[in-house]
Order: sequence, then C-alpha cells, then structure tokens
Amino acid sequence: MTAVFVILTGVVLANNSRFGNRIVLQNLAHDIALSIREAQIYGIAVKRYGTNQFDTGYGMHFAPGNSYELFADVNQNGIWDSGETVKSTTIAAGYQISTICSPDSNCGADRLDILFRRPEPDACISTSGTVTLNSQQLCTSALTRATITVTSNRDDHATIVVESSGQISVQ
Repeated sequence: MTAVFVILTGVVLANNSRFGNRIVLQNLAHDIALSIREAQIYGIAVKRYGTNQFDTGYGMHFAPGNSYELFADVNQNGIWDSGETVKSTTIAAGYQISTICSPDSNCGADRLDILFRRPEPDACISTSGTVTLNSQQLCTSALTRATITVTSNRDDHATIVVESSGQISVQ
C-alpha cells in the first residue's frame, strides 16, 4: 500500500512541475504580448519622447535569445537602432525567444522590429532590418504577420502572433 502511495505521489509531483512550467511560459507569452500592446499605445497616443518630441513612433525589437526591447524610433527609420531603447526586458532563466517567423522569411529570422506610428494602430513589421516608409512616414511594408515563439527549458512552446492590422494574440 505504501509503495502505491509513493508512486502516485511521484507522478503527481512530476506532473505538477510540468504544469507550473507551462503556466510560467504562458505568462511570459502574455507579458510579451502586453509589451507589444504598450508600444502600440505609445505609438498612437502621442507619447512624448525626451523633452519636446511628440512625433516619435514606438515599437518592439526581438531577436532570438533572452531579452527584448521597447524602443522609440527617434531617427524615424522604422526599426530599432542602438541608443533608441526605452525599456529592455530580460527573460527569466530557462526561457527564451527561440524562433521568429514571417510570411517572407519563414522561420529563422534573426531580428523582428514592430513599429507603431500615429495616426494608425497598424503594425509595421520588419524581419530584414529595413522598412519602407512613405512620405508621411507611414509604413508600406508587405509583411502581414509575424510570430514570436518562446520556449521553456522543457521544450514547451507558446507563440505570440502580431498582425499588420495591429491585432496581437497568444497561442
């Protein structure tokens, strides 16, 4: 009887650990989605950058690894550049951004920049480090979607999807 109890307890504890790992991974995916939403709100709500700059777009920069940046597009080129970081977030040990995908690069892009500029809530998505902006500084990028996959140390996955329409979801 004791052996059965020990075996059942071991199974429950092992599954509890995996369940906890999945919950932390889902929380991380939702935190990343909220960070993207924060950039969207900053970009369309005319958040001031510095002392008197009100025409700055805001975005998120991702690369495979354990950090990502909220940035202000100070030089108005549509992508993250060194020195434009507003807030950098480091992902907890054991979790990481493993894959960046878009319709043109499939999976395996080495960077992702998502920019929001007023007056549109649309996302300007770039995986190549270049963005096409028209004369009004609005994005004319052909990318319609990007996905960010985060992975745990137990190889569980969660995916954040950003549509060019500005919709953000966690899968």
